[in-house]
Amino acid sequence: MPNRLRLTNPERITLAEIGKRLGRKALKNLACVAKPDTILAWYHRLIAQKFDGSEHRQYPGRPPIDKKIDQSVVRMAKENPSWGYDRIVGALANLCHKASDETVGNILRKHGISPAPKRNRTMSWRDFIASHMNVMAGTDFFTVEVLTWRGLVTYYVLFFLHHESRRAHVAGITKHPNEEWMQQMAYTSTQDGWGHLKGCRYVLHDRDSKFCAAFRSAMSSAGVRTIPLPARSPNLNAFAERWVRSVKQECLSKLIIFGPNRLWRVLNEYNAHYHSERNHQGKENLLLFPRGERLESVHRAGSVRCKRRLGGPLKYYERAA
Repeated sequence: MPNRLRLTNPERITLAEIGKRLGRKALKNLACVAKPDTILAWYHRLIAQKFDGSEHRQYPGRPPIDKKIDQSVVRMAKENPSWGYDRIVGALANLCHKASDETVGNILRKHGISPAPKRNRTMSWRDFIASHMNVMAGTDFFTVEVLTWRGLVTYYVLFFLHHESRRAHVAGITKHPNEEWMQQMAYTSTQDGWGHLKGCRYVLHDRDSKFCAAFRSAMSSAGVRTIPLPARSPNLNAFAERWVRSVKQECLSKLIIFGPNRLWRVLNEYNAHYHSERNHQGKENLLLFPRGERLESVHRAGSVRCKRRLGGPLKYYERAA
């Protein structure tokens, strides 16, 4: 037999009712399952449960903060470092949410977010890029093996990519990206009116030695600040890295390039496809720069035709006129 008898709640209730009728003195002589005080305690607990109304009781204190208000406050504070409590309260009122500045402060403290003065002093790299997207571009090199009469020759391709619009420009192709060539590329890209970097104030690049002092000086003289990225951090120039992956995976890996002139033509064809015929997931899966006839073809009911570039690797589908 077990040393301790395990009783269920109904069995305890039954013993408690019997124990109450017998009284404490009788229980001392009869109770062997539990102590008399234990049985009487069960009975008192049974009485308390009868009058327990905790399920319907309204506890004192303020009601909990609505989840939508909580999420809105955190979002506004992170996206607007200079907004104080009162400014966030006003923005919440525009969304038909009522909250006091004290409530906003409690929410921010709960999520470990500092008040506006402290938030405004520091800026993360992600916030810096987001606030300067329209005046920022990325630049980088990638190599292409070109077949010539002398065998395979490595060509270096320098490009710029505007962050806000995702427009890519191939600045130059060369076998030897020396200091003079890089300086000339900087002057050409920053020309007023037609340069690749028109309207840009910042250019991100890695710490490749090709981005020499002459290149940075020429950029600076045109009012464009070059920002070297930390070592081994390709994610900080993600848009440029993604363009390199796209042009290699979708185009260059499927072709044999004969000579530098052919390489120029292939890159120009890909850029035309990239800008006006390729949907971009980072831009709501839309075309970057759709042409007028492309927009009109959406409303047509004609047959679907496939437009091919470079003999087939690059395809675009549209409605026939």
